[in-house]
Amino acid sequence: MPSTKEPDCAGAILEAFAARDTVLTDTPVIQPAAPFLDMTGEALRRRIFMTESETGESLCLRPEFTIPVCRHHIAENAGTPQRYAYCGMVFRQARDDGAAEFFQAGIEDLGAVDFAAADARAIADAASILVECLPDTEFAVTLGDQSIFEAVVGALGLPGGWQKRLIQAFGNHARLSALMETLARPQPVAGLDRRVAAYLADGDEAGLVGHIAATMDATGYSTNASRSPDEIARRLKEKLALSVTSLDADALSALRAFLALEVPLSEARDALGAFAEKFELDIAGAIAVFARRIEALEATGTDIAAITYRAAFGRPLDYYTGLVFEIAEKGPRAALLAGGGRYDRLLTLLGAEGHIPAVGFSLWLDRIERAGETP
Repeated sequence: MPSTKEPDCAGAILEAFAARDTVLTDTPVIQPAAPFLDMTGEALRRRIFMTESETGESLCLRPEFTIPVCRHHIAENAGTPQRYAYCGMVFRQARDDGAAEFFQAGIEDLGAVDFAAADARAIADAASILVECLPDTEFAVTLGDQSIFEAVVGALGLPGGWQKRLIQAFGNHARLSALMETLARPQPVAGLDRRVAAYLADGDEAGLVGHIAATMDATGYSTNASRSPDEIARRLKEKLALSVTSLDADALSALRAFLALEVPLSEARDALGAFAEKFELDIAGAIAVFARRIEALEATGTDIAAITYRAAFGRPLDYYTGLVFEIAEKGPRAALLAGGGRYDRLLTLLGAEGHIPAVGFSLWLDRIERAGETP
């Protein structure tokens, strides 16, 4: 059984948070499940501890802090910019090291308008706090950027549905590889009713909608509890379009070359520029935003040559939109100690009235404790 005692490093981390102009906040352990099921990645969704209220509402034990902190900010109608800090227990089905409940701490930076500076501050703060806790430990910092990947996918000219699929798979190597294989060798949709197939082949959307509606009426399939005939027809058309889409050899080569990029962050801008020039892709705007972050990070005194930029690197949470990063302990244990990124759409999806840009990071306190022990 893992210990529920607050780790010894918690006090030092809370002091570090206070020194960084944060507001310490807490959120209930019991949370509504819907936001986590809708907005976190599959890797986390399948590990959530679910329960139910007396009224039938789906609830869960808090599996992470970012969504609860953002919901708290919205509920308080708080102004921005605002930096929240937190420290408390999270609960997930058996982690790779066997723990199902453990302490997590972090900072959520909401509403900062200088994105490059806020991103740089998140990376620098996470790294410096780890150095304060573990002064004799060496760290490996890995950085990726979903917005660069999105720019590459967009420049390849894929249909919107395919772009969405690839972007959702960013950071999941196996899933992304499978999707690229499908793009290389598209397969026709199998198992379609012949009448549905005929309507799709003829482009007769009205006839397809009418056929679906008649079938739903005949079978008693209530539209109140399912998708409407129009929505089903749209999804069938999209599925057919996706099934016949393919990328030519040059475009697939470009996508694979991008995903293979791995260089020191100090060389990343030039590497991305050379990639874009080689494959004639217009991603200059995304590279410029990326470069401003590098400059802001260098201005914090961070050694950018010691950070690895990996183009295929993502973190397994669906709400990230740009920067993603992780910090691990170097050595045989290679424990992941911190991770974070930018999530500019999350607060709007959670109900915020206006757009609130955001970036943050989390620290795993139990792993930090073990990293400080002699191997």
